[in-house]
Amino acid sequence: MTFLVTGATGKVGRHVVEHLLRAGQPVRALTRDPARAALPAPVDVVRGDLTAPETLAAAFDGVVGVHLLTMGGDDYATLRTGPELAELMGKAGVQRVTLLWNGQVGPVEEAFAHSSLEWTRLQPVDFMSNALGWAPAIRAEGEVREPFADVPGGIVDEADVGAVSARVLVDGGHVGRTYALTGPQALSQRQRLDTIAQAIGRPLRLTELTERQARDRWRQAGHSEELIELLVAWQSNPPSESTTISPAVREITGRAPRSFADWVAAHADRFR
Repeated sequence: MTFLVTGATGKVGRHVVEHLLRAGQPVRALTRDPARAALPAPVDVVRGDLTAPETLAAAFDGVVGVHLLTMGGDDYATLRTGPELAELMGKAGVQRVTLLWNGQVGPVEEAFAHSSLEWTRLQPVDFMSNALGWAPAIRAEGEVREPFADVPGGIVDEADVGAVSARVLVDGGHVGRTYALTGPQALSQRQRLDTIAQAIGRPLRLTELTERQARDRWRQAGHSEELIELLVAWQSNPPSESTTISPAVREITGRAPRSFADWVAAHADRFR
């Protein structure tokens, strides 16, 4: 029973690989650049691109379960190849799939909902590690600039997301379920920055951007208009799943989700 992890070098994918290996499962990792994967030696690293299904047939051979991204490419665009992926997996005999949500239900989710595969949708609200994007500004200026500074969100450690995906793939029993995945608290960006300040023993400032300033910054960063609209909608007026603390991590893994304070303590040197 081999498990395939797509996006295996990404934030969540590496943790899915790690937790599957801990469970003693054979793991195959899909990446567009195997030479740069830097994954543990037991992992079978294969080349493939989710936006090009013709590159993937061999990757699914002998695979029982797949951790699947729902976005692809460098621009984080919603993946449009869901029907082709579901067909390839069905033909290969894949049984179980975890679908990693990208903030909206799109072609991948729709295709698997109409397939014969056992699918489970994982909906992480926001990743704790996204705070690392503040690290250079914190070190240099003691200030970060963000829009929608006081909107709360139930951020989650991606290691917890990886643990949930691995358990669902190995154990089964979650067919057709959707799980919002959060940490133990809903924190605004201002509260997250305060947590970092306490951990490093240094006062930090948050300057709130207007929506227009945020859009301009995201365009300058090369984000697509589709992604910008998603970011604005998600950060300014998030769905109830974003602010409702979910019990899913505890229920599926048997342990409490990591707190942001604990995550910051483990990464405090990155902000000093």
